[in-house]
Amino acid sequence: MALIVHKYGGTSMGSPQRIRNVAHRVAKWRKAGHQMVVVVSAMSGETNRLLALAKEVSPHPDPRELDVVATTGEQVSIGLLAMALKDLGVDAVSLTGWQVGVFTDNAYMKARIDTISQERIRRELDAGRVVIVAGFQGIDPDGNITTLGRGGSDTSAVAIAAALHADECLIFTDVDGVYTTDPRICSDAKRLPNITFEEMLELASAGSKVLQIRSVEFAGKFKVPCRVLSSLTDPDLPVEEEAVSGTLITYEEDPKMMEKALVTGIAASRSDAKVTLHDVSDTPGVASSILQPIADANIDVDMIVQNVSVQGKTDFTFTVPRGDLEKTVQVLKEQVLPKAGGEGIVTNDRIAKISVVGIGMRTHSGVASRMFKALSEEGINILMISTSEIKVSIVVDEKYTELAVRALHHAFGLENGPSEV
Repeated sequence: MALIVHKYGGTSMGSPQRIRNVAHRVAKWRKAGHQMVVVVSAMSGETNRLLALAKEVSPHPDPRELDVVATTGEQVSIGLLAMALKDLGVDAVSLTGWQVGVFTDNAYMKARIDTISQERIRRELDAGRVVIVAGFQGIDPDGNITTLGRGGSDTSAVAIAAALHADECLIFTDVDGVYTTDPRICSDAKRLPNITFEEMLELASAGSKVLQIRSVEFAGKFKVPCRVLSSLTDPDLPVEEEAVSGTLITYEEDPKMMEKALVTGIAASRSDAKVTLHDVSDTPGVASSILQPIADANIDVDMIVQNVSVQGKTDFTFTVPRGDLEKTVQVLKEQVLPKAGGEGIVTNDRIAKISVVGIGMRTHSGVASRMFKALSEEGINILMISTSEIKVSIVVDEKYTELAVRALHHAFGLENGPSEV
């Protein structure tokens, strides 16, 4: 008997009928003899509704109280799914994050998981119950409710699977796996039967919406086998067939694929903003003096470019999440410019980050040049460039997002699957 973790997102839980479908699917896996832990999100649109309601009451809601409000969506979901399972004759129990013991830091709205207690879940499993856990939430050292940020239910599921040493974590969503790129942009995108954690991490960080980046980090760190598959298929599909569907995210690299596959996929993100500080002092420690206050404000910085020094001055450019742009500018004005100097701040929140990812880049050259040529032929100007061992990312004007993705998808022949050397 295997211990299996299922995760169902907002779309999968989007209506009473879909919740009943989830219950049928979970009951099927339980009947097959598996111990089941199910992590769920709030119903589709519910978190947005709750956050909008909070801002109607208070234009600048207190983060602690906002987390209290936001977590109620998942509480509704777990209760409804437990009811649906009991109607099918399956004993089930719903648990909030704090009832389980999902312990986090106290960074409200962006909390990070420190530890997860196994005791309550193990006790319920040993009693023969399906355990339904509210994703996206935890509790800080002072007993306050916290949330893990958008997409946090994926993180909850993988972290719980890691804590329990689960045999596999199945992420059910509204797509049937990981594709070479977004099928809504490229109709000829191909589903990948498998992908490495490293490639998935790069795709997630580059804007792929299939999995939240922190969930992939957990999966890779603790070597939790994960599979992305659709919850919109027939819930009565045989377990043995469903268990091999979708895309398997593995922590074992296939040496043959490393030599053969050059590019696995392309990701696009419209959720970033570009910030440039003009004419800051080009002295040792200037980068730290700029980025440390931003890090202290719990703002993630992605791409960074520092120009060549001219007469002891340089331009320093970086990207941050678009939703954190206003806060970033405030930090720069109050804490950075008075110390680092500079002639002002220029921002651009109409950009897109396009990334080409492939583990084969480690052993083959020419990806960047092919990428830049394809964009040049479409008349697309590159604003920033960043590279890693298996990824090349560029920033372009947002209006070119779909054109750039289609051009690159075609340039690497991904309509035929992962690009080969």
